[in-house]
Amino acid sequence: MGITKTQIFTSQQNELATLFKVLGHPARVAILQHISKQNACICNDLVQEIGLAQATISQHLKELKNIGLIKGEIDGKSMCYCIDTVKWNEIQNELNIFFNKTKYNCC
Repeated sequence: MGITKTQIFTSQQNELATLFKVLGHPARVAILQHISKQNACICNDLVQEIGLAQATISQHLKELKNIGLIKGEIDGKSMCYCIDTVKWNEIQNELNIFFNKTKYNCC
């Protein structure tokens, strides 16, 4: 199995690739959409809302938390999640820079 050559790319390129990889799963997109529409932290309703098993939801939440898009707090026996607005805004700015540098004059 070959090794990846992430060191030949900039940190911004690696960070965007990681973000796109995490967002490349429709369940994670659905989770983010649901959490971002709420006016409070989400605790237990993701299983019913998304329709996946608790263990699966937990794994997706872990991936989203690892890249900083969401943050969580322990509330009794459950975790409550919300959008990390600081990271959310940073990513939005990075994506705006990425897309605004794109040239559209091709064949």
